[in-house]
Amino acid sequence: MVIHFITVGQKMPKWVQDGYAEYAKRLPKACSMKLVELPMAQRGKTSSTEQNKAEEAKRILAAVPKGARIIALDEHGQQVTTKGLAEKLEDWLAGGQDVALIVGGPDGLDAEILQQAQWKWGLSKLTMPHPMVRIMVVEQVYRAWSVINNHPYHRE
Repeated sequence: MVIHFITVGQKMPKWVQDGYAEYAKRLPKACSMKLVELPMAQRGKTSSTEQNKAEEAKRILAAVPKGARIIALDEHGQQVTTKGLAEKLEDWLAGGQDVALIVGGPDGLDAEILQQAQWKWGLSKLTMPHPMVRIMVVEQVYRAWSVINNHPYHRE
């Protein structure tokens, strides 16, 4: 299984790239993460938030591999514990299909993406900057994998 981590936004600082790479390389091939960075919609005086989200949704959907399970990161999504995420990951691995974890742009995700999502994941009630979200998501996926595999990374 490949987890396609589809994010709107490019040109992350080196510390974000390094942090993401550190956890992504720890994941085994059977549960690898592939980062897909998409450009944000051009913000301007004539574009609306809804237009921007719709334009980004087209790019996102074009990047989702055929047959992949869509998971949307959304502020109103379900918050889970580490064990809860490990259970989700275990289900994804057992299902055998690729997963598309999607993070929208600064305005969030378009309703079309949210409707197609099989699960909406809320990381926190806190507002987080996109660079931190990238690192948190890959670290939490690695932590969930470590729980499933009784790896000592996660301690209870």
